[in-house]
Amino acid sequence: MATKQTEPVTVISLRKLSLGTPEPQQKEPKTFTVEEAVETIGFGRFHIALFLIMGSTGVVEAMEIMLIAVVSPVIRCEWQLENWQVALVTTMVFFGYMVFSIVFGLLADRYGRWKILLISFLWGAYFSLLTSFSPSYIWFVFLRTMVGCGVSGHAQGLIIKTEFLPTKYRGYMLPLSQVFWLAGSLLIIGLASVVIPTIGWRWLIRIASIPGIILIMAFKFIPESARFNVSTGNTQAAMTTLESIAKMNSSAMPEGKLVEPILEKRGRFADLLDAKYLRTTLQIWVIWLGISFAYYGVILASAELLERDLVCGSQPELESEVVVTLGDTEGSQSPCHCHMFAPSDYRTMIISTIGEIALNPLNILGINFLGRRLSLSITMGCTALFFLLLNICTSSAGLVGFLFMLRALVAANFNTIYIYTAEVYPTTMRALGMGISGSLCRIGAMVAPFISQVLMSASILGALCLFSSVCVVCAISAFTLPIETKGRALQVLLPFVILLKIYLCCPVSSQETSMEEETVRRTAF
Repeated sequence: MATKQTEPVTVISLRKLSLGTPEPQQKEPKTFTVEEAVETIGFGRFHIALFLIMGSTGVVEAMEIMLIAVVSPVIRCEWQLENWQVALVTTMVFFGYMVFSIVFGLLADRYGRWKILLISFLWGAYFSLLTSFSPSYIWFVFLRTMVGCGVSGHAQGLIIKTEFLPTKYRGYMLPLSQVFWLAGSLLIIGLASVVIPTIGWRWLIRIASIPGIILIMAFKFIPESARFNVSTGNTQAAMTTLESIAKMNSSAMPEGKLVEPILEKRGRFADLLDAKYLRTTLQIWVIWLGISFAYYGVILASAELLERDLVCGSQPELESEVVVTLGDTEGSQSPCHCHMFAPSDYRTMIISTIGEIALNPLNILGINFLGRRLSLSITMGCTALFFLLLNICTSSAGLVGFLFMLRALVAANFNTIYIYTAEVYPTTMRALGMGISGSLCRIGAMVAPFISQVLMSASILGALCLFSSVCVVCAISAFTLPIETKGRALQVLLPFVILLKIYLCCPVSSQETSMEEETVRRTAF
């Protein structure tokens, strides 16, 4: 009996002692995360420079990708290629892009975004120059495939830009990056209209590689991602980067110490298929594939419509053998069955390409007010509609108008899915998520040439219905995405960050800790 009475008395007395004489606690220093630092520093001169330099990667990528569309009629003529051989060039470019998107994504999550971006530009510029010396069709295909491998790493520029931008500016600045892709597309079409008829396609490729070489020298002004540095434990480098940005922006850093968990497991493919992200990942892959299929389908279909005069459902007239003087380094004359682009065709391509920024203001409003999911589903549905309208027999001006709207819509689709994918994944898997998404979307780009350049010659309606059907599937997938990222901070494995603060920085009782953990489970991600 005595034992049973003394035990509760002891407990009560201890509780009274704990409540009556609390031990003085030393005030813990303040801490902050990279996300909090980015938001505190805000938008300034650094971000303008970042926007211009990293955005210019889109100029180089657009020139390399669009190059095939303007060179196809010439190489078809010079090497007397069949439709499938012309389509194979574009397919192999995107095959290289697909394979190395995964490789560069893995390497970027492990070794840094900046290093991979630099390597990809050096690779692309080298093989692009070699392409201009291709002695045969086989060599041309191989070297352009190598160029596609290099171009796949340019997406790291977008990731660096995304990870430095404050939350409220991402929905505005990232869609504006489309201006750079537009500039690259217009530049290569303008150059082609002047260079190909005079000094030949080989010199066009050499001139097109110059912007990439110049941009490599500007990379030294852009630091490695601070989010990547802290994810690898290099907190000092991240702190130095953030301080230099704050100084350049004439802004102040948050008070305290930069604290982030060191994440040993980075860039794992299995994380993308974890139960938390499985549905989102699968739907994102479907959307990326469909958007790429539609985007490059529009580009190649417009070139095919102009080159082979497949308008109003008509079949191409029987081609007669002509002698075309190729402004080549060899200055040869090649007899072949071909139709070269006329000045009016280049003008049509330029006008339709300008359409890529026509919907940018509406796209920005939609992304920021309707949200990423609803905005994407609307633009994908409209894309499906305009693919069907392209089959209507209309005037030349009508055709240009339909192509103009299609280019505007497919560009808006790409803007939105880029932003959504960069926002939905945490830092440890963001580059890999972007890389694999970009890789899988190239499957759509690989198939698009055979639909636009082969099937369309046999059945315009069949090709356009196929494009439209894929867009409808993507619209449904976008509308049903499980996560909306509008106004959402970039994810850095929040449960670990919060628990780190709970246990290391802010000592609390076991009861309070369990409440905090319950809050994390309910609100994280």
